[in-house]
Amino acid sequence: MNGPETITITPIGVVHCSLQTPEEAPRYYTISDVPGTLEIFPPYLEAMDGIEAGQTLVVLFWLHKARRDQLKVYPRGDRSRGLRGVFATRSPIRPNPIALSEFKVLKVQGNLIEVTGVDVINGTPIVDIKSLGERKDSTGK
Repeated sequence: MNGPETITITPIGVVHCSLQTPEEAPRYYTISDVPGTLEIFPPYLEAMDGIEAGQTLVVLFWLHKARRDQLKVYPRGDRSRGLRGVFATRSPIRPNPIALSEFKVLKVQGNLIEVTGVDVINGTPIVDIKSLGERKDSTGK
């Protein structure tokens, strides 16, 4: 390849939740207990086959409200840590604002997947979903 290639990403759905601004969103899914619903668009309904309550899903999002004009940030906004390149951070500010979250599935009904652990704002486009399988408790069951 001699130069940049254009890539088209088509959202497969959208998240619905109570988080309305980036400032309200938890910094990371592991510290979130925010419930939400993943609405999967009709053309992708068949791809949901096999998703059920108790599973863990890895969801990729397009952070449609994120800035894309900076290549260096202060990690977690902490100026004492010095500027770092965005590829060395989890900052939402990046050339392609793709986010990754893990959610526990609470319920599946039609084209809706109820989850917990949401760390993105209401209306964020869903790019892809991958299953990690069932969540196990501390005994491995």
